[in-house]
Parts: sequence; C-alpha cells; structure tokens
Amino acid sequence: MTFPIHIPFVEHLGFELLRFEGGEADIRFAARPEHLNSFSVVHGGASMALLDVVMAHAARSVLSGAEADMGCVTIEMKTSFMQAMRGDGGALLAKGRLLHRTMTMAFTEGSVLDARGRLCAHATATFKYVPRLATGRRSVNTLNSPPTD
Repeated sequence: MTFPIHIPFVEHLGFELLRFEGGEADIRFAARPEHLNSFSVVHGGASMALLDVVMAHAARSVLSGAEADMGCVTIEMKTSFMQAMRGDGGALLAKGRLLHRTMTMAFTEGSVLDARGRLCAHATATFKYVPRLATGRRSVNTLNSPPTD
C-alpha cells in the first residue's frame, strides 16, 4: 500500500504503510544501522517519528470528500518507552488509532510492537487538521522579510 501523500522524510526512513482506514493505521519499520543509537537499539527519535506518522495517518484515515486533502500537524505528543526496540530483531509494527475528533482536532494513540509482539512504546498525540499549503523553495528566513523585487 502506498502512502496517500508524498512525505520525503517517511520515504527516507523506509516506513511501509500496511493499513489506512476507519480511524486506524499500521506502519512497518525495518530499522537499518543508521537508525540505531550508541546502544545498538532503535534511536528514540526514529521511534517517535514512527509514532507521529502512524497517529497522523490514523487521524487522516477518516477524512473524505472535501476534507480528504486536509493535512495534520502535531500539536502535542507524549511518548513512553517501555523497552528497547532492537533493530536486529526484525521489523517493528506501529499501530495508530483515532480516539476522538472534532472539525479541527484529532486525538490519537499509538503503539510500537517488536517482531515478537512485545509493546516497546506507547504515545498519545493531538493533531490539528489544516488545509494543505502550497509549497515552494522559499526559505523560512525570508517568510517575514519584505519582497526584494
């Protein structure tokens, strides 16, 4: 299954979308050596990125019609790590679930399971639904600068 939107960072990490429907999303992550920390386990930043992406996809999975082109931006996220995620122990499975939504907000939870099905991390997050913005090559530093025509 392909991701419904192009996210270069997600492609760089090698996430694989397995499920995207009805307020739920599943993503597989086969960690590579560059995703590990100095203890040779999956880096917390990679784990949190995985949780963020799977929860955002759970939130987006219920959008349809005119809403379908809306994006989700993370407002807050709390993550608890229960045990190390071993990169050499097989692929990780992230599961995201939409708990509640309003017109503008989504409340979600997500979990990461190792190849043996053990819970390694759990998170909750709040997302804001936003219209997708036009993108370009403008630098963030120039957004508030006067035009230089």
